[in-house]
Amino acid sequence: MTMVYAELIEKLERLPDEKRAEVFDFVDYLAARFTSHRAPIVDHWTDQEFADMAMQQALRGMDDDPVIYGDTDLRERWQ
Repeated sequence: MTMVYAELIEKLERLPDEKRAEVFDFVDYLAARFTSHRAPIVDHWTDQEFADMAMQQALRGMDDDPVIYGDTDLRERWQ
């Protein structure tokens, strides 16, 4: 089993930082999902709670994305 962990660590070290962060997020997700002290499942969201959670998930990881559009891309051009 130690060899498997060593191989995993080597692979993680070769990943770019943003991909390594995705791996850690996934591991956190799995740990939270399978822990014996699981939090109760939320089965009744208010509209605002759901909207906040959905926006957080949609924007997760976008902080480092390059800006590829500017104001001129938003304007309609008339001939």
